[in-house]
Amino acid sequence: MSLKYALIHEWLTPKATGGSELVVQEILNHIEADLYALIDFESSNPESYLYKHQIGTTFLQHFPLAQKGIQKYLPLLPLAIEQLDLRQYDVILSSSHAVAKGILTTPDQLHICYCHSPMRYAWDLTFDYLDQSKLGKGWIGWMTRYLLHSLRQWDVLSANRVDYFIANSQHTARRIWRCYRREAEVIYPPVNIENCPFLADKEDFYLIVSRLVSYKQVSLIVQAFNQLKRPLVVIGTGPEMKKLREIANPHIQILGWQPDDIVKKYMARAKAFVYAACEDFGIALVEAQACGTPVIAYGAGGALETVQDIRTCVDTGTGIFFRSQTVAALVEAVEKFEVYQDLFNYEYIRLHSTQFSRQVFAERYLDFLYQCQEKRPS
Repeated sequence: MSLKYALIHEWLTPKATGGSELVVQEILNHIEADLYALIDFESSNPESYLYKHQIGTTFLQHFPLAQKGIQKYLPLLPLAIEQLDLRQYDVILSSSHAVAKGILTTPDQLHICYCHSPMRYAWDLTFDYLDQSKLGKGWIGWMTRYLLHSLRQWDVLSANRVDYFIANSQHTARRIWRCYRREAEVIYPPVNIENCPFLADKEDFYLIVSRLVSYKQVSLIVQAFNQLKRPLVVIGTGPEMKKLREIANPHIQILGWQPDDIVKKYMARAKAFVYAACEDFGIALVEAQACGTPVIAYGAGGALETVQDIRTCVDTGTGIFFRSQTVAALVEAVEKFEVYQDLFNYEYIRLHSTQFSRQVFAERYLDFLYQCQEKRPS
């Protein structure tokens, strides 16, 4: 008898196009599963691979402005995910960076969670969220703190509903252990290497592609390149756009949002890709390397698993790390990069990225899924 699968993701909207959505797409390429989410605005989007796809949703689907950011309904997310009735399925697959893993299951069901991150605003980014949000001030701030406290309690409780965790990096696996005291299998997310054009002839500019939000540290990169007086191209959009345009010197181009084919052309032509955030994995870092482009990255998080520092791996280096999120550290790293620039093997950098391909992800994910199913009682 064939098993029935359900796949649950937090939200499906045209603006949600990151690594977690790539995982959902790749799972659906290999497993016939019914798809569920808190909200869905992709099945009505003609440009989406999910166009006209049947997707189950929650009561949040009909809330005002949900499409523009369901996070405004943060207190209701745990309640909403628990309202999805999935008793008809044998295997529950969740793709979770917030509440998807909190789906209610029966003792007979197998639940495997691909965890992109424990809920960041409830854990690692709590104080950043409070400092930068109007909801972090005054008596409302105390209510927000209590809400986040309650979310952490629910988050730990709901982790017990998962039979097996998969983490998108060793860094995330350590965070899962810290938050939930659960072991996790590490399977790197799929990167569409085939869509990254390789180019060995680089041009004289540096590149950053990122959402323009505070924790991505794009302002730090702009300040460093103001000081370096080197050409920098910034691609992305977000609340920090206005601030960045105000502080950027003329040799820095802030291009805003660009279509994917334009982004990839810049990645292939850039002298180096610069990244200053601490990411759980960091797909953009791998995409840059797939274009044969070296990376200058903050040496923390997933970058330590996807980039090889040429100072310690002379023959197989794919970039250079800087060890603190400061302007001085990044300036020093760029200057070091230019000393080592001629030693980079662009063909090897491309080859290095292939270990994070969609094919490798599919093989490892399906193998782990079948192992878990074999352990499941008949």
